[in-house]
This record gives sequence, C-alpha cells and structure tokens, in this order.
Amino acid sequence: MIGFYLNGKPVFGEFNPGTTLFDYLRDQEIFSVKFGSEKGETGADSVLLDGKVMNSSLLLMHTIDGKVIETIESFSQGVDVHPLQEAFIEEGAVQCGYCTPSMILAAESLLRENPTPNDDYVRESLSGVYCRCTGFVKPIQAIMKYATSREDR
Repeated sequence: MIGFYLNGKPVFGEFNPGTTLFDYLRDQEIFSVKFGSEKGETGADSVLLDGKVMNSSLLLMHTIDGKVIETIESFSQGVDVHPLQEAFIEEGAVQCGYCTPSMILAAESLLRENPTPNDDYVRESLSGVYCRCTGFVKPIQAIMKYATSREDR
C-alpha cells in the first residue's frame, strides 16, 4: 500500500510495478501535467515533489510513498487564479500554454527556496522546461514581477 498527498488530499492505493506518477495523474484526469517525452527531456510533465520540481514520467509510484505531490491544480481556488499565474497572464508569458504549468511550478519551487531571486536564478530554474514559444523573456519578467510584488508586502 502506498500513501501520499496529491494537491493537499491524501491518496492511498496499490499500483502495478512500472506505473509512473504521470500515468496515475492522467488516470485522475489531471491534464495540466503534459506529455513531453518518456525520458523527461521537455519538463512538460513537471510536478512538485516535496516542493522540488520533478518529472512525473520518471517517478515510479512506489517511490512517492509518504511524499507531497503538487500540480498546478493546487494553485487556484475555483475561478481565482494564484498571483503567480496572474503575473504570467499580465506579462503575456502564456502563449501556447503547453509548458506554462511546468514553468509556474519551477518558479514556485525556486521562490520557496529563494524569495528574492535575480534573473539568472530564474533563468536557471526554468532551464528544465523546454519552450518553443516564449524565448523565456516574458516568463522571467512575470516571475520577477511576482517576486517583487511579494517583497512589497
């Protein structure tokens, strides 16, 4: 029996050997975690595992026992989006949207560890997420805007 938390809710179950977290999330109709590759090359399948960005397609279910998993679904409440998501919208950092959930999760992981990053830290935090649309300029601006607005509080 494996137990973990998914977006704040406890989950218990038995899983076939070889079942990945990505497969489980898809079975639960969590579609913000995108398929990029079976080798985690694109970062589109990112989740937060105990606050750190990880590729869900590389995580076997038996390795997440006792862990806390977060997807972008845990960020918003109903129609209200998280301020980090709002910053992405305001800065035009959402283009095709395929990698956006992973970028936001990578940013959140960084900001939990370093609440006042510089551009280089932000760029490094996004390096595991492949994006063809944005060139990373707008996402970096959005993350810096959000980080700065948190400092002002």
